[in-house]
This record gives sequence, C-alpha cells and structure tokens, in this order.
Amino acid sequence: MSTAEQQGAKNGLQQTLANGNQPSAQDFADQQQYLTFLMQDEEYGIDILNVQEIRGWGNVSPIPNAPNYVSGVINLRGAIVPVIDLRMLFHLSDSNYDENTVVIVLKVSTEKVNRIMGIVVDAVSDVFSLLPADKQPPPSVNRNFSHDFIEGLTEVKGKMVILLDSERLLHLENNL
Repeated sequence: MSTAEQQGAKNGLQQTLANGNQPSAQDFADQQQYLTFLMQDEEYGIDILNVQEIRGWGNVSPIPNAPNYVSGVINLRGAIVPVIDLRMLFHLSDSNYDENTVVIVLKVSTEKVNRIMGIVVDAVSDVFSLLPADKQPPPSVNRNFSHDFIEGLTEVKGKMVILLDSERLLHLENNL
C-alpha cells in the first residue's frame, strides 16, 4: 500500500471514529479507493477500480454532430475510445485545456460487455480510501435537479468530494 493509500485509509478510519462508529473487520474489507480530480476548483472522486489509465491531454479527433460534451475520440492501442468533457456534461463554465488537463480512461467489464471511455478533467489530485458508513447520498434539491452521475458525497481533509458513478458515466456511450 502506498503512502497516499495508507493516509486515505487512516483518514477514513478517523472519520468513522469521529462519527462515533466502531469500524468492523467487514468495514475494512468493504473499503473503496477513489481517485480524486479537480474541475472548476471542485473535487470529484471516482472508484479507482474503474480507472484503466491517466493520460495527458493530447490529440482528440472530433466527431461530427456529436453532443457538445463529447470532445471526440482517441486511439488507445488500437481501440477507439470516446472522450467526454465532464465540464460540458455537468454544465460548468468552459475552461481552457492546459498542462494539467488530463484524460482519465475508465473501464467497466461485466459478463455481457466491456465499456471504455475517457473523461477530461482539469487535474488529478489524490487517492483515498472510504468506509461505507462515510458515504452520504446525494441531496434532493428539487425535481429538476438531476444527480444521475452522482454516487454520493464525502468529506476528505475538510473538503467536500463529489463521488461519481463511473458505470452510469460509461452508459453515456450508448448516446454516441
């Protein structure tokens, strides 16, 4: 386990204890690790088991008539991979790509299908571990508020982290 992973596990345990909960052996077995990244100064997390690789921003071939959140496609070792700009998908203000901009390549494999997609983010931040009790459900703001891609929320090092549902993100590929 890396130092960042150890610190993440320690933070998750400290948060569980601070909430008055006693961690069980099952809690440790159920811990999930998340890769965090930044978009518009907000921190997001995605299950690290679904991260295939992280690439610097590079040549993306545009797709004519694609939705505005589709940056294009990349060739990843012979596989054509759609690249989604989460800022556009989440209706955040547009931002210029710079040296910190990366593409996180996500992959979900099931018995029936393998799905792969890249997501453009402003920068990769950290890795942390999360106990199930420390994940909060997304808020119900109103009927018009959609949190289809939000798995939950948590607090890490005093900052709110929005946890994204990578499987639902990967189903966007059906719309391309």
